[in-house]
Amino acid sequence: MSAEGGTAGYIQHHLTNLVVCADSAKVDGVCKGFWSFHLDTLLVSGVLGLVVFGLMAMLASKASAGIPSKGQNFVEMVVGLVDQQVRDTFHGRSALVTPLAITIFVWVFVMNAMDLIPVDFLPFVAQKVTGNEHLPFKFVPTTDPNLTFGMSISVFFISLFMGLKVKGLGHFMHEVFTVPFGAKLAPVNFLFRVVEEIARPISLSLRLFGNMYAGEMVFILIALLGLYQLPLALPWELFHILIITLQAFVFMMLTIVYMSMAAESH
Repeated sequence: MSAEGGTAGYIQHHLTNLVVCADSAKVDGVCKGFWSFHLDTLLVSGVLGLVVFGLMAMLASKASAGIPSKGQNFVEMVVGLVDQQVRDTFHGRSALVTPLAITIFVWVFVMNAMDLIPVDFLPFVAQKVTGNEHLPFKFVPTTDPNLTFGMSISVFFISLFMGLKVKGLGHFMHEVFTVPFGAKLAPVNFLFRVVEEIARPISLSLRLFGNMYAGEMVFILIALLGLYQLPLALPWELFHILIITLQAFVFMMLTIVYMSMAAESH
């Protein structure tokens, strides 16, 4: 696939989201306001979520205590792996943590896995379907910081809810103002707590975004080699399978750790 503007134009085209917004959010005809939506991120992540969780729900409805199918075996293996990580890490009692961890691991993994599809294939299909040869469309949702921040902020609010539910408002506020230096240094404790809470969603989101964005950039640079890309593309593709799996696992494990920290008492 070729893009106007040479190498720089090709790279910029692949790293540009399909943005839609209301007229009030446009500046000189370009969407720059707060209420701008990355339509490609929303569509791809939504479709992937519906497909993968719909498939898991279908397999669960047909689960048998007898000889399981290959699909049932695979889903049970994934669920068992995540459930064991929750049992080893989360020491409280909650019906929320395991489903949350499974959702995060599976969803982040399938979104990351879009990076394994050749960088020009899906954009080419989208351009042919829409008839717009210059249509920007990013097919890897986790290379969009809006999505990774959205997921990390969701985890942040769920962990706050977990802390309030398990400890109660009084105990929760007591920890905020007395840990780690005691009640005499309540303002310092509160400041440290605010910094700690803000750092969690930022680090959680930027870790996933940074790794996936860098991986996508490498694929784009390799694609610029044309017919000479195969010796580099195949090894990077195989190595990237490890990266996308590891990033999904890390995001899941940190979520479990945050839930455990919220539920435990100092």
